[in-house]
Amino acid sequence: MYHAETLRKKIILFISILWPILVTQVSLHAMSLVDTLMSGRVGTDDLAGVAIGSSLWLPVFTGINGILLAVTPIISQLLGNNKRDDIAYSATQFLYLAVILAVLVILLGSLILQPILGFMSLEPNVSYIAFHYLVGLSLGIIPLFLFNVIRNFFDAQGLTMMTMAIILMAVPFNALFNYGFIFGKFGLPALGGVGAGYATAVTYWIILLISVFMTFKVEAVRQYRLFINWFKPSWQAWKYQLSIGVPIGLSIFFEASIFAVVTLLIGMMFSTVIIAANQIALNFTSLIFMVPLSISMALTILVAYSVGGKKLEAAKQYSYLGVLGGMGILGLFAVFLFFFREQIAYLYTSDPEVVLVASQFFIIAIFYQLSDALQAGLQGVLRGYKDVQIPFLIALTAYWIIGIPVGYTLSAYTDLGPLGFWIGITLGLTFAAVGFLIRLRIIQKKAAQSLDRF
Repeated sequence: MYHAETLRKKIILFISILWPILVTQVSLHAMSLVDTLMSGRVGTDDLAGVAIGSSLWLPVFTGINGILLAVTPIISQLLGNNKRDDIAYSATQFLYLAVILAVLVILLGSLILQPILGFMSLEPNVSYIAFHYLVGLSLGIIPLFLFNVIRNFFDAQGLTMMTMAIILMAVPFNALFNYGFIFGKFGLPALGGVGAGYATAVTYWIILLISVFMTFKVEAVRQYRLFINWFKPSWQAWKYQLSIGVPIGLSIFFEASIFAVVTLLIGMMFSTVIIAANQIALNFTSLIFMVPLSISMALTILVAYSVGGKKLEAAKQYSYLGVLGGMGILGLFAVFLFFFREQIAYLYTSDPEVVLVASQFFIIAIFYQLSDALQAGLQGVLRGYKDVQIPFLIALTAYWIIGIPVGYTLSAYTDLGPLGFWIGITLGLTFAAVGFLIRLRIIQKKAAQSLDRF
């Protein structure tokens, strides 16, 4: 990675960092998409069970992954400031932290998963599928978290193509294992939707093994001697990493959890058809969201690298480039979604009742995605500055004090029904975007004033 001096070179660098991240994110989402599509072909109960299981897992995964995202701004700023000797130490401490967090998640899940599913009063078969889907998936939590540290370690150095290569190698394995475990092929048991969890776990182990292999074979990262030179675990290092990572993780958790809570509430208040339709809409719009999410991740890398090198004007240019670009791209996707919403729904199910409801959800999704694109890009910029405390409070307020209460009120006390939840999500994301924009202007002014003192 390098400090680009002209706008043209900045655009080229931004695109070179971005497009492998986008391919990686779409490929990762494709794994979830395969879970959903194949489970839906088994039956509506399997689709609903995987939907509930995924909704419980998603906020946990995104929250912990958010903590591990602190790898990116920390190492990118070290690189930008040419403090290369500190990089291996920091990455190793994150690996320790990832294992600790994974064990805690597994232990907590073993205690609370069954009571949560019982509280939801699901149909027995749907509850069974959701529970055992998560049991299978839990076998891959440790390798998943370790991989995310290694991935962020690569990405922070601008080596986003390495991560892309790893995921692209893993995608066909995921599809084959899903096919085998769900439908009972290749001598594997036919587990239905439950099999998607086991297939995902096996894939996570494959991803980890490939990524570790890359640390030994690629010269750009081999110089740090990761997995060769081990450092003593340090609580002080973890404390600093958590001070950056926890607010990031909580911000992501509060955003992801609004979708999970909406799915859980819909599961408690409405029929299996509504649950399945909601999952279809969430799954496809989440695929589209990979674009602004990838832009956000690229912005964190480039802004952090620029800030570390005291290139504040460059950091500001990358911010405008990424945020406005993300909004424009999502605008095009919104038009596509409007005209092809029914055809998209039929990719998931042949049930016309489910398709009708999913099409209604897609209409609301068109509006919330524009706000989602804006807030995602702004959060990526703020993380590049390592500004995470105030954005966490903004996220908490927007998503949980505005989004969920408004959505529940509209759904429970008006004729909007489940559509009310999606309107609440849209309002929450919009308030978050406004708050992040105001915060960014403040941070940019503070950074400029701080640089003027030297």
